[in-house]
Amino acid sequence: MTTPTETPAGWYDDGSGRQRWWDGQQWGNFADEAETRAPIAPLDPAFTEPATKKKLNVLALVSAIVAAVGFIFACIPGALIVGWILLPIAFVLSIVSLFLKGDKKWLGIVGLIVSIIGTIVGVVVFLGVIANAANDAFGGGDTTVSQPESEQPEEDAAEEPAEEAPAEAAQGSRDNPAPVGTEISNSDWSVVVNSVNPDGNAVVSEANQFNEPAPAGSHYVIVNYTVTYKGADSSYAAEVMLDLVTSTGNVVNSYDALVVLTDGMGLDELYTDASATGSQAFLVPDGETFLVRVQPGILADEAFIQP
Repeated sequence: MTTPTETPAGWYDDGSGRQRWWDGQQWGNFADEAETRAPIAPLDPAFTEPATKKKLNVLALVSAIVAAVGFIFACIPGALIVGWILLPIAFVLSIVSLFLKGDKKWLGIVGLIVSIIGTIVGVVVFLGVIANAANDAFGGGDTTVSQPESEQPEEDAAEEPAEEAPAEAAQGSRDNPAPVGTEISNSDWSVVVNSVNPDGNAVVSEANQFNEPAPAGSHYVIVNYTVTYKGADSSYAAEVMLDLVTSTGNVVNSYDALVVLTDGMGLDELYTDASATGSQAFLVPDGETFLVRVQPGILADEAFIQP
């Protein structure tokens, strides 16, 4: 095609069979090239869109919340069981959350740590509850020592200066034992040692023909005492514990020698304000002095009686 000189701008066949743009002076792009989409220029990194945020690890969040709630309940004795249910659940959830994709996995670590600490606290609280329950059931509170009225000083004698016992040697302690007839008591039991027979061989021999005589170098001591139950409902006289402590520090129990007495203290069940009186035999080495140790309850504080 002859190049036009006065042809207006437009699309013309340039002789190749293709339409080409004529701007009035020279040829431009072909028509099919003009329709081709221009390449997209790369975006400036400064204007790129921010990366998609990580998905929240919901399980880690739940484990942390459950662990915190379980920890609180584990510290409350009355709601301890709730804490023991929630804490294992929190432990499992926190372990699983650490293997899931998502942000804030540290919440799973928090849940794991809190669940472990909460379990330890729960065990400590549980042991404390058990100890308190056992003390209430068998201890009966603080042990008190009350001398019998006959042992109380008269008014005239009270005016005379008396030699004071050391502060650490409280009445009823091993260093300052109370006399026979003293009442040893707490909120559940009252115990009075009525008498102590330091030569009980004849009593043991006459009580039962099957009782073995005291071995050479030892003798029987008979202790008679009365127990009174002051607690609620009922309990057994056997909860009151009686034994002897020798001057050398050895403890002599009644079951060290199997002796049957005519007035032996039995397994009486006592209701409130009921009493039982009986005796126990102890095998003591000859020449040994001793004190009677009284515990008004299995876990009660002990008190000592001077025969």
